Amino acid sequence: MTDATQPTGPRPMGVRDVLRIPVYRRLIAGQAVSDIGDGITLLMLLLVINDLTGSSTALALMAISEAVPHFTIGLFAGVYVDRWNRRSVMLAADLLRAGIVLSFAAVATAGILPLLYLLAFLQSSVATFFRPARGALLPRIVPPEGLPAANSLAQGSQLIGTVVGAGIAGLLFGQFGSSVAGFAIDSATFLVSFAFISRIPSALGRISAAADGEDEARAPVLRSMLEGLAIVRGSRLLAGSVIAAAVTMLGLGAVNVLFVPLIVRELRVDPTWMAGLDFAQTSSMLMAAGIVTLLVRRLAPTTIISICLAGLGVFIGLLAGVSAIWQVLLILFAVGWMVTPLQAMLQTIVQTTATDATRGRVVSLLQASLSTASVASMAVGGVLGDLIGTRQVFVAASVVVIGAALLSVVLFRGVGVGTRPVPATPAT
Repeated sequence: MTDATQPTGPRPMGVRDVLRIPVYRRLIAGQAVSDIGDGITLLMLLLVINDLTGSSTALALMAISEAVPHFTIGLFAGVYVDRWNRRSVMLAADLLRAGIVLSFAAVATAGILPLLYLLAFLQSSVATFFRPARGALLPRIVPPEGLPAANSLAQGSQLIGTVVGAGIAGLLFGQFGSSVAGFAIDSATFLVSFAFISRIPSALGRISAAADGEDEARAPVLRSMLEGLAIVRGSRLLAGSVIAAAVTMLGLGAVNVLFVPLIVRELRVDPTWMAGLDFAQTSSMLMAAGIVTLLVRRLAPTTIISICLAGLGVFIGLLAGVSAIWQVLLILFAVGWMVTPLQAMLQTIVQTTATDATRGRVVSLLQASLSTASVASMAVGGVLGDLIGTRQVFVAASVVVIGAALLSVVLFRGVGVGTRPVPATPAT
């Protein structure tokens, strides 16, 4: 497996530069509004289930219902994203999700609660088409030197949307004790997203490699999916990115499950501190989005990934030894500086290394790998937390993430040494 990189090229674009692209402004505006709606529904579903059942098992079942599509349907979704007009996929997904989310309000009652789980599964399934389509469409809108900034801006939008949406959900449910308004607002955000995306030229959604697209449309779905796996396996950049990210999530999934027990049980801190802890990490992630362009001008994307993974591993290890809440605040603030550049570089490498005709499958494979590893880690982490203790699991997770950093160094050796990623197949 070999990849080549270009040591020289156009100067990386900043956030202001990519925002000057009219089509990108429409895409990010639609995403920003939709992210707020997603934040509302994410918390509103949990509030509704907790209010109706008071069961932790019921809450876990909802999390599973939303996670399963990502590593099942998501693999096949990428095949169709590489066959259909990506703009059309996004428009259809927005309309379907608007209807599904609005129907949440009708089934959010104790008597027909199972329907809520089914609809959550369907909504998450539709999202597995939307996200790869958006990821595959972005390089048709933004040039390669602007993708790091565009991806970091998307990360920032998602963070802000989640926080704002959760705040709206909490306010609505707390004041009115009803989820109808929250689900209605989320449904409306999908319609707003639809309006913005509809202004993107349809030609940008078409696969640029016409011959590949014709062959792909005739191939069996399973074969096309396996071809996507072969594409990743045949590229050290892609294989290294997917493997390093998946191994990382094998550690981080357990941390996500056991973070609350660490704060509440080990440190004996009031759960209201969770909002402050979220703010500490979110604020640094947003600030980190502003320095991604500076990092890309000085370091290769592969180097940034390895450094961020190593930093994450160290900080997770430090969490295992905390004795006061202020220590957790500082560590999470430091973690945020690692997460945004890591996510932006992973997305950028995938978008610029895969050809336009295969990009949907590669993006889907990355997302499926992350989801699978995360769910597996959460399941194992919960068991190990009871067997060996929460802090010991954090130590083990730290070792896994540091191992992912070392693995990335080995996998990226000899590739990704330039100042920017490999250019994608030019769009027509």
